[in-house]
Formats: sequence, structure tokens, C-alpha cells
Amino acid sequence: MDVVIRLCTIGLGGFVGAVLRYLVSGWVQDRSGSVFIPYGTVAVNLSGCFVIGLLMFLVETRSFFSVETRAFLLIGLLGSFTTFSTFGNETLTLIRSGRMDIAALYSGGQVVTGVFMVWLGRLLAAAVWR
Repeated sequence: MDVVIRLCTIGLGGFVGAVLRYLVSGWVQDRSGSVFIPYGTVAVNLSGCFVIGLLMFLVETRSFFSVETRAFLLIGLLGSFTTFSTFGNETLTLIRSGRMDIAALYSGGQVVTGVFMVWLGRLLAAAVWR
């Protein structure tokens, strides 16, 4: 039963984070007036990174938040608001542990491979649904 409660907690956080992402991203993008630069996504990604940094400091140094609250906030809410915040936190953890080599491979590899996978997915879709 503990697993079911944890999954529901994460799911609820995910719902809240997804709705917030839609609202914040749309609001910022509308106000920017840009049709070329996705300022809404930039705002969501960077604010999510800031929030996860703040929360992880409190978790690590002050033992803030119960396991359930961390699941709701960090995995659910921030995970659906922006996975970029988790990516940033994991990269910083590698840097703080003295693993600059792995941090560079991890971050650079994900960005380059991610863009490649988007291109590959589009290529496959174009081939299948022409």
C-alpha cells in the first residue's frame, strides 16, 4: 500500500506541475511576443532549475520535507514542470563530487543525443506517414 500512496502522490504532483508548465510557459511566451525564441520554455526550465536548487539545499542541509513531500515536489511537480531541473541537479551533483569529466559527457551527451533523437524521430515519422 505504501507504493500505491507514493505513486498517487507523485501523480498528483505531476498533474500540478504539468498544469503549471502549461500556464507559465504560455503566459511568458504570450508576453514575449516572439515567434522564433521559445521564451516560455526557457522560463520554465530556468525557474525549475532555481527551485530544485533551493529545495535540494534544504533537503541536504536541513532535512526538510518528508519522503512523501519530496516525492510530490521533486519527482512529481518539478518532474512534470521541467525534467531540465533534474538534469541540471544531476549535472551539478557530478561536478560537486569532482567528476567534471562525467558531468561534461553527461550534459553534452544528452543535449547532442537529444537533438539527434528528435531529428531521428521526425525522419522516421516522415518516412512512415508520407
